[in-house]
Amino acid sequence: MFSLEGFLDLPLIWYALIATAVFLYVLLDGFDLGVGILFPFAPTDQCRDAMMNSVAPFWDGNETWLVLGGGGLLAAFPLAYAVLMPAFYIPVIVMLLGLIFRGVAFEFRFKARENTRWIWDYSFHFGSLAAAFMQGVIIGAFVQGVEVAGRSYAGGAFDWLNAYSLMTGVAVIFGYALLGATWLVMKTEDLTRQWAAKTASYTLIYQALFLAAVSISMPAINSDIRQLWFSLPNVFFLAPLPGASAVLIVLIWRGLRRGKEIGPFLMSFGLFFTGYLGIAISMWPYLVPFEITFRQAAAAPGSQSLLLVGTVVLLPVILAYVGYCYYIFRGKVSGENGYY
Repeated sequence: MFSLEGFLDLPLIWYALIATAVFLYVLLDGFDLGVGILFPFAPTDQCRDAMMNSVAPFWDGNETWLVLGGGGLLAAFPLAYAVLMPAFYIPVIVMLLGLIFRGVAFEFRFKARENTRWIWDYSFHFGSLAAAFMQGVIIGAFVQGVEVAGRSYAGGAFDWLNAYSLMTGVAVIFGYALLGATWLVMKTEDLTRQWAAKTASYTLIYQALFLAAVSISMPAINSDIRQLWFSLPNVFFLAPLPGASAVLIVLIWRGLRRGKEIGPFLMSFGLFFTGYLGIAISMWPYLVPFEITFRQAAAAPGSQSLLLVGTVVLLPVILAYVGYCYYIFRGKVSGENGYY
């Protein structure tokens, strides 16, 4: 079988590709989920129209990265997929149902009559809320590790449900709300923009508190993570990461106070990047914490080689489409009742 094993470190390449796809999904779908989380709190219906118009051209393309991350995990690391999916069946199903409700709301809200529009407003809100919360729950359960016996998941159907995962679920809600609010500051005008700027300031405070709680609790719940972050000389190399998060929080706050539009959104991306990088460093080199590494979970070299060839062809096309979409729909949106 065709194989690139002798030329490339295929497991490492696929590990990086899947990690990148998940990160891009969190960032890009995070801001439109954040818009949905904030949706019912907007001051007027015209503001809600502007909010939905601001994400309508992007939301379905943003979910491409979720497909790439999940499909890549199945194809490139089938052992990890076989262990993790049974551990997280319930939150994954609830997340997907939330995404479905949100997608349906996009199609129906602008066609609905005035007396039934509230149904789609709340579908959009609760679908976004459920998807965001479950993603946070999965992250919280993931970093705690899953029970493995041999090559199979050995835990129960509700092992993912505990106080820590509920906390990370709420943390992701506020994190996505921050992304959504700063996106609206950049994309909307007048009353919507003013309301979004004020909302972003509130959500930033909660996000900072939850980020600190997660940063402190992760080393506390696992001795390997504690050893990684606080041993010498690692502490000198890793200390700048939480420091960068603190600086970004201050910069976002100052940018909002000074009426900046693009800066707070980009720096919110940076804040998510530092948090994601911290989790990635803590989990390295595991795909199933703290049981199975990415090399142990890798598919046959021939399979990974064939998949990589297809990815090398298709990934630039996807990136070009995403970039073109954001370029075409750049600038401010109106509050007119319509759907792109």
